[in-house]
Amino acid sequence: MMVATAPPGDAVWLDVADAAALPAEEVLARLGSGHTGLTTAQARDRLAVLGPNAVRSHRARWLAVLGRQLRSPLLILLAVTAVASFFLGEPKDALIIGVILVASVGLGFVNEFRAEKAAEALQSQIEHRCVVWRDGHPGSVEVTGLVPGDVVELRLGEIVPADLRLISVTDLECEESALTGESLPTAKATKPTGANTALAELTCGALMGTVVREGSGTGVVVATGGRAAFGKIALALGERHPETEFQTGLRRFSMLLVRVAAVLTSTIFIINVVLQRPVVDALLFSLAIAVGISPQLLPAVVSTSLAAGSRRLARHKVLVKRLVCIEDLGDVEVLFTDKTGTLTEGRISFMRALDAAGHVGEEPLGLGLLCDEAITDPGGGQVVGGNALDLALWNSPAAATVREQLGRYRRLVLVPFDHERRIVSVLVERDDGHRLIISKGAPEAVLARCADVPAQGAAALEAEFAAGNRVVAVATRDAPGTTTLTPADERDLVFRGLLVFLDPSKAGAREALRRLAELGITVKVLTGDNPAVAAKVCADLGLPAAQVLTGADVEATDDTRLAELIDKTTVFARISPEHKARIVRLQRRSGLDVAFLGDGVNDAIALHAADVGISVDSATDVAKDAADVLLLEKDLAILADGVVQGRRIFANTMKYVLMGTSSNFGNMFSAAGASLLLGFLPMLPSQILLNNLLYDTSQLAIPTDNADPEQLFRPSRWDVRLIRRFMLFFGPISSLFDFATFAIMLQVFHAGPPLFRSGWFVECLATQTLVIFAIRTRRIPFFRSHPSLPLLLAALGVVTVGALLPSTPLANALGFQPLPGLFFLTLVTLVIIYLALIELGKRWFYRTAPEVARHREPPHAHRIHRRASRFTVASTSLPRKAKTAPAGQ
Repeated sequence: MMVATAPPGDAVWLDVADAAALPAEEVLARLGSGHTGLTTAQARDRLAVLGPNAVRSHRARWLAVLGRQLRSPLLILLAVTAVASFFLGEPKDALIIGVILVASVGLGFVNEFRAEKAAEALQSQIEHRCVVWRDGHPGSVEVTGLVPGDVVELRLGEIVPADLRLISVTDLECEESALTGESLPTAKATKPTGANTALAELTCGALMGTVVREGSGTGVVVATGGRAAFGKIALALGERHPETEFQTGLRRFSMLLVRVAAVLTSTIFIINVVLQRPVVDALLFSLAIAVGISPQLLPAVVSTSLAAGSRRLARHKVLVKRLVCIEDLGDVEVLFTDKTGTLTEGRISFMRALDAAGHVGEEPLGLGLLCDEAITDPGGGQVVGGNALDLALWNSPAAATVREQLGRYRRLVLVPFDHERRIVSVLVERDDGHRLIISKGAPEAVLARCADVPAQGAAALEAEFAAGNRVVAVATRDAPGTTTLTPADERDLVFRGLLVFLDPSKAGAREALRRLAELGITVKVLTGDNPAVAAKVCADLGLPAAQVLTGADVEATDDTRLAELIDKTTVFARISPEHKARIVRLQRRSGLDVAFLGDGVNDAIALHAADVGISVDSATDVAKDAADVLLLEKDLAILADGVVQGRRIFANTMKYVLMGTSSNFGNMFSAAGASLLLGFLPMLPSQILLNNLLYDTSQLAIPTDNADPEQLFRPSRWDVRLIRRFMLFFGPISSLFDFATFAIMLQVFHAGPPLFRSGWFVECLATQTLVIFAIRTRRIPFFRSHPSLPLLLAALGVVTVGALLPSTPLANALGFQPLPGLFFLTLVTLVIIYLALIELGKRWFYRTAPEVARHREPPHAHRIHRRASRFTVASTSLPRKAKTAPAGQ
C-alpha cells in the first residue's frame, strides 16, 4: 500500500489502484474525510503541504531560453574561431567578435524571454473549475486547489480533475483511451468487479485527465498533480506538440539559407586561401559572411511580434494557449461555429410551459423541475451546477410557485442525458406511493417515444420552432412497482407538454458576421438545435440558409457527395459530435484552413479536428482543453480582431524575411566579388558582424509596423519559392550599388583598406536598413502606406549611428577611418537612386511573379484598415496541431 504522510499529519495521498481496491468508507477514513468532504481549513493546510493540483505549469525559465539562443551552430563555430584567433595572436579581433556575439545573443534572449513571460501570463488566466463539497456544502473550486480528501461531483463532459475513488455513480462511463489505449468508454462502479487490482482501478477509480462520457458520479480525491497516474506519465514523457504550418515554413526557409550560406561561405574561403591570405582571416571572414546572410534575429522578431500580439489580444479578451495560434488565426478561411452564445445571447431564460393541447399550464413546468440534472445545495436549495436549460428553469420566477408541490415527490433513479438519446429520465415516487417515469429532452426524441401526440400539441411545437424559440418536450409513463430505470424504459410515453425558452439573437452578431465576410471568412453553423430554429436565427442575422442539412442527411451521404454539399450549405442542424468532426475534416480536405468554435463536450472532437480550435472561458473542461484559443466572451467580433492580429503578425514577419534575405544576400555576394578584385578583405569579420547586429537591432521595431489593408483582407502563406525568387531578384540590385560604392571609394577617394571598409560599412548599412520602407508595402511608400513611428525612428537612428561610427573614438579599434564630407553627399545620391530602382523593380516583380496572386484592394478595404488600426503591434513560435488532415479521415 502506497501511503505518503506529510508533516501536518493528516495530509495524505493514496495510489489510485490501492484506493480502488478498498471499500469507499475505508478510503474516506484514511484520508480524514467524509461524504461531505473536507473543511476549508483542512483543504488549505493540505494544499500548503502537497502543492497545487497541476502536472506542470508554463514558466519562463531563463536558462532554457539562453540555451536555445546558444544552439546556433554558426554562433558556436564563430565563438570557437574567436577563441582560436585569440591564441593565434589576434586578441583585438577576438574581443570585438566576442562582444558582438554577446550583444546578438543578448538581444535574442531578452526578446524571447519576454515572449515566454507573456505566455506564462496567458496560461495563468486559463482555469478549470469543478464542483467540490467543503464545509458540508457544494461549491465551485479551481481545479488546481484540489487536495486528497476533497469530494468531487462529476458530470457529463467534464475532465476528471484528479485521481478519484468513486463513492456513488449513475450510469457513469469514462473515456480513458489517453491512458489505457481502450477505444470504448469504461463503465464505472463503486465496488471492485474483480480481484485484479488493475481491474479494480478501472472500475472503482476515475483517473485524472479522463473524460466523463456518460452519466454522473461522486468521488473522493486520492491523489493530485504529479502523484496521480496521469501526472506520473506526463512528467516522465514531457510535452511535445506537432509542427505547425508556420513552423514548417520557418524550417524550410532556414534550410534555404543554410544552402545559400554553405555555397557562399565555402566559395569565399577557397578564394581567399587561393589568394594566399591568412587562413585565420579567411576562416573568420567566411564565417562572418555565413552569419551575415542569415537573419539572426528572426526568432526574436517573431517572438516579439507574437508576444506583443498576445498581450494586445488578451486586453481584447482573447487568450491563446500557445502563442503560435495567433498566426493560425490569421490563416482561417472557414469558420464553423455553434449557435448558442455565438449568434445568440447565450443567456437562456424560461418563457412559458404549454400543456399537451398547446395551452399555458403549470404541469409541464413541475415535471421539468423533477426531471433534471441540476446540482443543488441541500441546505439552501440553491442550484450550484447543471446545464443551461435546467438552470434557466430553476431560476425562473414561475418555478418559485411550483417548487412547494415538488415536496410530494421523491426521486429514486436518474438516467442522465447523453448526446445519442438526447433525453434525461427519472423515476419518482409520490407521497401516496405512486411511481412515475418522467422523460425530458429534444422534442423529436421525446415525441418519437410517445404513443400519441395531439394535433394541437404538434402545431404548438411547430409555431415555437418557427418563432426561433428553444423547446424541450416532457412526457411521462406510470410505472407501478418499478425499481430500476434504463433507456429501454423510455417507451410508450404520454406527451405532457412543452417548455419554451428564449435565447435572443446577439445584438452585435450581424455586424460581426459582416466583418468576418470582409476578411474573406465563410461562416457555417453546426448546431444540435432544431433545423427550423437554426435557420430562423441565421436568416435574422443576414446569414441566409438556403439549404439546411440535418444529422440524418449527413449520416445518409457518402464523403464525396457530402463534401459537395458542405460547400453549398450554411446550417447543419440536429447533428452529433461525430458528424461535426466529419464535416470539419471534409472541409479541411478541400485545402481550406478551418476553425471551429464550440464550448460543449459534444464539440471536443470537432475542436481537435479543426486547424484552429476555439472555445470560451466558460466552456466545459473538455472543450477548453481541446481548444487552441479561448475567448473570454463568446463574441464573433472578438474573433475577427484575433484574425486581423494574426494576419498583421504574418505580414510583418514576411517584411523582415524578404528584406533581410535579399539585402543580406546582395551584400554577401558583393563581399564575395570584392574578395576576387581587391588585395585586401573588403570588410573585416568584426565589421560584418557589427553591421549585421546594428541592422537587425533596427528591425526589432518591425512588429510595431502598420499593415496595408490588402495584407489583412485574406490569409497569406509561407512560400519559399517566392522568398528565393525575391532574394535572387533584389539581391543583385543591392550588389550593383555596392560595386558602385567600391568604384567611388577606389577611383574618387583613392581609399586604402580602412577608408574603403568605412565607406562600404556606412553605405551597406544605409541601403539595407532604409530599403525596408520600400519592401514593407506593395504601395508607394510614405504617400499611400505609412510606416509606424517606432520603425521610422529605429531605421533612421541606426543609419545615423553607422554614419557616425567612423568618426568616434571607437573607430580605430573597429578598423574604421573618418570619411570625407563629399562621401556623404555621394551616399545620399546613391541611396535615393537605389530606393527608386527598388521601387520600380518591386512593381515589375509583383506584376510578373508566377507565385504571387496580385493583391487588389477590396471595396471594403478602408473599413478593414479603420478597424485594424486599433491593432498596431504583433507575438513566439510555439506549436499547434498538424495542419494536414490524416489520410482516410
